[in-house]
Amino acid sequence: MKRKVILGTLLVLAVLISGCTQQAPATTDKTDSETQTDVVTTASVVDTEDAFIKAISKDGTWLIATLTDLEIKSDLVLDGDFVNGKKDEAGNDIVQRKIGLYTQDEARNVTARFTLTAPKLTINSPKASIEHGTFVGDVYVTATDFQLKDQKIEGNLYFTNPEAQATFKMDATSSVTGVQELKQ
Repeated sequence: MKRKVILGTLLVLAVLISGCTQQAPATTDKTDSETQTDVVTTASVVDTEDAFIKAISKDGTWLIATLTDLEIKSDLVLDGDFVNGKKDEAGNDIVQRKIGLYTQDEARNVTARFTLTAPKLTINSPKASIEHGTFVGDVYVTATDFQLKDQKIEGNLYFTNPEAQATFKMDATSSVTGVQELKQ
């Protein structure tokens, strides 16, 4: 059993790395009239508190994938503008930030789901998502286009501005056990 878990983890890691390094993602530094690339980045596969906190920082990665349940006693902030290495139809970099609380097989089927626990998670990165797991705590959204994909929040979901609330999306398999409201 332990051998299967290790092999499965290695397989997921290989899939994530190969899928995320085909085109180099980058962070962006926005100025008044243009966007410049700062740092080339790939996925961060994490299984410790310190690695997770580093990966969600403005100097982290566009994709943060956990390999286990994590319980963090401090408030968390998903910060920075990132692109995922893909281009849109007009040839522009696609902005995206993702916390993946799951592992997957080579066919992208979810094989395990994890729980991230923290008192508070603030979403400052635009076009961010949390996917396929459970977050225990309150989520504060300041950025636009935040999404929940097959995600459960055991806590409240607060929007700090009307635009963040208006652009929020949640699929049918996601849920929030607490309130969803504007809290300025």
